[in-house]
Amino acid sequence: MDMTDRLYTPRLVTPQEEVEDIEIDLLLEGIFRVYGYDFRDYAASSLRRRIWHRIHALRLPSVSSLQDKVLHDPMEMKALIGSLSVSVTEMFRDPELFQLFRKEVVPYLAALPQIRIWHAGCSTGEEVLSLAILLHEEGLLDRARLYATDMNEDSLEQARKGLIPLRKMRDYTRNYLTAGGSGEFSEYYTVKSDYAVFQPELLQNAVFAQHNLVTDQSFNEFHVIFCRNVLIYFNKELQDQVHRLIYESLSLKGYLALGNRESINFTHHSDSYQPLNASERLYRKIR
Repeated sequence: MDMTDRLYTPRLVTPQEEVEDIEIDLLLEGIFRVYGYDFRDYAASSLRRRIWHRIHALRLPSVSSLQDKVLHDPMEMKALIGSLSVSVTEMFRDPELFQLFRKEVVPYLAALPQIRIWHAGCSTGEEVLSLAILLHEEGLLDRARLYATDMNEDSLEQARKGLIPLRKMRDYTRNYLTAGGSGEFSEYYTVKSDYAVFQPELLQNAVFAQHNLVTDQSFNEFHVIFCRNVLIYFNKELQDQVHRLIYESLSLKGYLALGNRESINFTHHSDSYQPLNASERLYRKIR
């Protein structure tokens, strides 16, 4: 057998793993039927890891034991949502993207009487605050409405408060400066205990709402959509479904920002976008 054969040898599944696959399928089907959350097309490896994280936290013996708890106790379902929804974010993450945004997108937004921006999968709100600061510095925040959605209500509640752990400010300040920030980052927040409390005015035009990219529909037409580091947790079919939702929600000549591990390539709508940069995942809808 040559190297090619070895590379493509299918993974052997043990009887125990086969049973576990069935248990996970039943758990996800039960969650969908009882609560309406659809995780059935999430990337299998990431999903399995996060399910077992919750199982170990509860000191349970199996996936079926977790299913019993989740289907009969809404509070356990809420805790599982916290494990399954990924909250990995930071302010001005990938600063070069925000540099490009200032150069390419801001002139387009400046010509609009009103600006609508959707942060899909906003997590705890760091990206929303970042863009609010950028728009403020460009003189556009007053006529912008930022729609920030996530499926995790706990993350949304944290995002609404504009609170960020103070220990993160050094890294976030560095990101801000690299992203082209024109002021003093520390002027945007005050310190309260171990938290940075950002100026309420930054979020006065922000609307935070629960929205599930998998099961919910488009709710407006937007000039910019940020959907960053969300699609990597979906399988191909679900990625296509979400891309269709994004396409339907984005205005012609509007802009889409994805995470640096994501791409519009190989989707049904790849020909409808023009990439603005070879390395940054920022696209313009052209048809």
